[in-house]
Amino acid sequence: MGTYNKIMEWFWLCVGILIIVVVTIFGIMEGFDRWIYYYGLSVFAFGTYFMRRWMRKRMEKHLEWMAQQKNQQS
Repeated sequence: MGTYNKIMEWFWLCVGILIIVVVTIFGIMEGFDRWIYYYGLSVFAFGTYFMRRWMRKRMEKHLEWMAQQKNQQS
């Protein structure tokens, strides 16, 4: 499960960067008045990246805590 979470983190980070690059290119070519709203999608992608990262680290700490509790009981 940890590998999947790391892959998805990288996916959302790459999607956020890709959206910024594409929207900026189209903004330069066609005008930012039409494309400025699509930067919101990059905010969503980066938000998803940071949320997944935070949850993964939280899960790892919880698993460590559970392992320590199990060792203390034995």
